Amino acid sequence: MRRTEPLRALVRETRLEPGALILPLFLCPGEGVRKEIASMPGVFNLSVDEAVKEAEAAAALGIGGLLLFGLPETKDEEATGAWADDGIVQQGLRALKSSSAAKSLVVMADVCLCEYTSHGHCGIVKRKGGEYEVENDSSLGLLAKTAVSLAKAGADVVAPSDMMDGRVAAIRDALDAEELEQTPILSYAAKFASAFYGPFREAADSAPQFGDRRSYQMDGANVREAMREIDLDLAEGADMILMKPAMPYLDVIRAAREQFTAPIGAYQVSGEYSMLQAAFAKGWLEPQRAMLESLVSIRRAGAGFIVTYFAVEAAKVLG
Repeated sequence: MRRTEPLRALVRETRLEPGALILPLFLCPGEGVRKEIASMPGVFNLSVDEAVKEAEAAAALGIGGLLLFGLPETKDEEATGAWADDGIVQQGLRALKSSSAAKSLVVMADVCLCEYTSHGHCGIVKRKGGEYEVENDSSLGLLAKTAVSLAKAGADVVAPSDMMDGRVAAIRDALDAEELEQTPILSYAAKFASAFYGPFREAADSAPQFGDRRSYQMDGANVREAMREIDLDLAEGADMILMKPAMPYLDVIRAAREQFTAPIGAYQVSGEYSMLQAAFAKGWLEPQRAMLESLVSIRRAGAGFIVTYFAVEAAKVLG
């Protein structure tokens, strides 16, 4: 049954298709901006007009959707740019939803404060006893306000990635109160404090100015805790869950798939992408085979869809 490609394809257990891929886009102010991210070859900070072009190309390839992040012109301690009506992602959503790409793409918007805060943390920061701490409960209102703003601007799905406890319930209540009850929540339910996020922080200009995020992102050693976090988010009203990172946590994806019936996605994060690109540049790995193998491994572990910077390249190969 392995002798020829048609035979292998006939009995293949795990299938990868463009519709299961989600392309992340980083939106920035300006016009005609297409600035490559140094640590992520082939990935760009895009002005809204360029993002629309990228979306239309993705739609033509049959890619399933987009996940939007924003780089605001200014930042402050209250993350004003995250929930402003004229915020960069809100502008992008309106443009994308009025484009031809909107008919076939699911447009998701990341809900977090780190890209918009002057300190780079995912929630409100207060000084306590001479040290700064991220305040979970006081951050929930701003996260909910951000989700409502993004949904009103046209987001098909809001995706909280902040890892504040209780944020899914706060967002669900806020959406329902604004008659946005049809807007699904894709919760980053199991987001681990990982070394593989480094290139993203360059892309989104979101590195913490002090400390780190280990007090609210998960310890990478804990699988059972991940299952508890997922269970809590689903109970609070999450419609889908997202696992992040992907390849270093395939066992967590598998455990979640076996325990929960909700749709599960996985995020092949910037560090995973960049280390593969570095190996490709050195000639150490065959690009097409390694790219597809990495994506199939995530799908095989149990992810129904994959957020990946390889989305366009993979879709071209998969046809």
